[in-house]
Amino acid sequence: MSSRNEVRGVAETEIDREAAAGGGVADGRTNWAGNYRYSTDRLLEPGSVAEVQDAVRALPSARALGSRHSFNAIADSTVAQIGLRRLDSMELDATARTVAVGAGVTYGALAPWLDGQGYALANLASLPHITVVGACSTGTHGSGVTNGSLATAVAALEFVDGRGKVRRLSRAQDGDRFAGAVVALGALGIVTRITLAVEPAFAMRQEVFLDLPFAALEANFDAIVGAGYSVSLFTDWQKSRMTQVWIKSRVRPGESRRTQPEFFGARAATRAMHPLLDHPAEHSTEQMGVAGPWYERLPHFRMDFTPSSGQEIQAEYFVPRAMGMAAILAVEELREEMAPALSVSEVRTIAADDLWLSPCYRQDSVALHFTWRPEWEVVRGILPEIEAKLAPFSARPHWGKVFAMEPRLVQSRYSRLAEFQRLAEEFDPERRFRNGFVDAMLFGM
Repeated sequence: MSSRNEVRGVAETEIDREAAAGGGVADGRTNWAGNYRYSTDRLLEPGSVAEVQDAVRALPSARALGSRHSFNAIADSTVAQIGLRRLDSMELDATARTVAVGAGVTYGALAPWLDGQGYALANLASLPHITVVGACSTGTHGSGVTNGSLATAVAALEFVDGRGKVRRLSRAQDGDRFAGAVVALGALGIVTRITLAVEPAFAMRQEVFLDLPFAALEANFDAIVGAGYSVSLFTDWQKSRMTQVWIKSRVRPGESRRTQPEFFGARAATRAMHPLLDHPAEHSTEQMGVAGPWYERLPHFRMDFTPSSGQEIQAEYFVPRAMGMAAILAVEELREEMAPALSVSEVRTIAADDLWLSPCYRQDSVALHFTWRPEWEVVRGILPEIEAKLAPFSARPHWGKVFAMEPRLVQSRYSRLAEFQRLAEEFDPERRFRNGFVDAMLFGM
């Protein structure tokens, strides 16, 4: 086996663990939020696919590292991480209506560039600073009853497998195998390039309403979550109401519309809002019904706002959309227990897809998201209680966020898991891309 100095041509960052002990994102050894410290001080940063191949062949094991926006051990390694920020190519194929991007490209870099070419993505997540590949590989999503997760835009992907060979799969040519490889948690290889479907650029507007009673939501659930192209509901779980409703709507050329003063009992906001009521809205995307480009409305936060540290912990669970309101009311019963550590919760809808490990596999879903203050001992205590409330709905946790659910229970929620395990053995027979998280959650080891 090659030694650490024999990875030819690959930039390598050696980080002094003692110097990094102070924590925080700047030292590079934690995730974005600072709640998880990686187990290795070895970071390789290849500048080409060939260098990724060299790194894979030289290492006994490794994990891909993107924008560090996962909150658990999914990107961890005890041997080495392969950072992909230098793979930053973007290539538009206007004829095929696709864009191919390197694994280091974030939505914040891609979206304005793509808009400048006259094209758009169908949807974006709430935070634009995450990598395209990382988001798609973990089933990350935006919102909208007709919008699938971000991974549903993937038309093809390229990755380096466990033997160091470049593999390419596409929806057009590889069908079901492709569907098994898109949301793969990095278990099949190091994804180096991903191709997304695009459409003509479009304009949007965003309106915010305050204090939507749970009673109104229960009586009009489908109408409320379907009131715009993308709808997000925020709550602190107190006073039986959604504190805010963010409605993002497409705007036709020349269309003009005034915001209604009321929405199912919620009142229109008279100023721009942040999802947290006591936070200034300067970093939030434009509201008050002002039309603008799709990429400046679909996220909740502005592209030019770069968070230095999340200083938070995130959890999220997916339930069938038909059971969404029942799940909300079940979680509400824990309002007092959640209050000491909760910053805010967000409820969104996602359309079903055919991706084997997607939390929305063959299931129109409601996602219940929790942003916690960095108080891990409190959060660790409340997660099992939330999961118990959501057990009747067969909730699936977000792969990149914290949860307490036992691996066997997680595995039971994915009917194609055995087929995925065979796919992983095919592409990674030496198990180079495994770590403790992947072994436990996908392979029961």
